[in-house]
Amino acid sequence: MECHAARARSTTMTTIGLIGSGNIGSTVARLAVEAGYDVVVSNSRGPETLADLVERLGPRARAATAAEAAAAADLAVVTVPLKNYREVPVEPLRGKVVIDTNNYYPDRDGHIAELDDESTTTSELLQAHLPDSHVVKGFNNIYVDHLAVLARPAGDPDRSTLTIAGDDASAKETVTAFLDAIGYDALDLGALAEGWRVQRDTSAYVTPYATPGTTYPDWSARPAGADILRSALDEARRYRDM
Repeated sequence: MECHAARARSTTMTTIGLIGSGNIGSTVARLAVEAGYDVVVSNSRGPETLADLVERLGPRARAATAAEAAAAADLAVVTVPLKNYREVPVEPLRGKVVIDTNNYYPDRDGHIAELDDESTTTSELLQAHLPDSHVVKGFNNIYVDHLAVLARPAGDPDRSTLTIAGDDASAKETVTAFLDAIGYDALDLGALAEGWRVQRDTSAYVTPYATPGTTYPDWSARPAGADILRSALDEARRYRDM
């Protein structure tokens, strides 16, 4: 708890709005609360279904509708199934930085032609839906149980790195600062279109944070710094260029 307290002291009062509060959303919410942020959580079923989560998160958390969470957010996190991305509220996110955690799972989302032919990426779809927001891809390439336990204070030799991608430099700075506050470094992949490098089934997806020799669902977490991620990203690039 000491490292979380240290982060909380350095965090200005900012509200994180969660559009979706499943495994990733609830984990990000917990990390944010422990770092001193206020959080507003939402899902598609209504605020009343989030009472247990809010109770676990404590007094810095409250439940709301997706539109209310978006309106309250200084920084928003969209973590809904990709097939539902068109339901993300547009107007209350206008001008705001939005972290997109999504991955494409055809067995869950159905087939999306422009993703199947690789003419776009998941986060570019969300950016097109939110034309006046600043979308940054993040949190999508780490398994939720690993995200929950790998947070470390700045300067810790076992601090892990998460990847980000986006078209707005200022938005990426905002997300980098948030990741730093909750216990992670950031590795900037470049433009939003570069998000394919950490999508499902690439070498930089999930496995860099898993202890070698262990397998899902029993794989344990290992710290993964920027060097490990760069190596995995190079492998993904080589495979795509073949």
